[in-house]
Amino acid sequence: MGTEIRNNLNYLRYAVFHKWYVFLEAWKLGIVWRGLLHDWSKFSWQEWRPRVAALARRQRQDIYTPEFFAPGNVEDELALSWLRHYHRNPHHWQWWIVVLDGGQQKVLPMTDEYRREMLADWRAVSRMPDRMAMVPWYLLNREKIILHPETRQWVEKQLGLSETGGDCHDGI
Repeated sequence: MGTEIRNNLNYLRYAVFHKWYVFLEAWKLGIVWRGLLHDWSKFSWQEWRPRVAALARRQRQDIYTPEFFAPGNVEDELALSWLRHYHRNPHHWQWWIVVLDGGQQKVLPMTDEYRREMLADWRAVSRMPDRMAMVPWYLLNREKIILHPETRQWVEKQLGLSETGGDCHDGI
């Protein structure tokens, strides 16, 4: 099988498994429809092609380190595909940040369905091979994840990191 075909099949396998895990987690969170719709934009050519190339590059270099994703190491095409993905999918916290003309950021609270989908996404990623468990990952990245205080309180309640937080919705 040709390398290009193999690279596309590897990415397809990753995307399908991820969508399946998100669906399972979304079901538990009572947002089945969001689980079905989750990340469909990854199958667009604008997102697909740069991600396949990055996955192939990562596999060739046999690395999965934060340095791989450092701004100087990320090609513009991949960065643009991420930006498109964030702007098309409100379950990403980046979607909820407005950069105002003066350069300041306004962080908006996430709606309940999208914060649940974000949680389902994080849980699903933590189920993938070679990924960190969700709570240690969150604690490691907490300062980089820009959330509205109301959203952060809810997230940390769901992760068992806070005694306060929004409605727990029995079983999240």
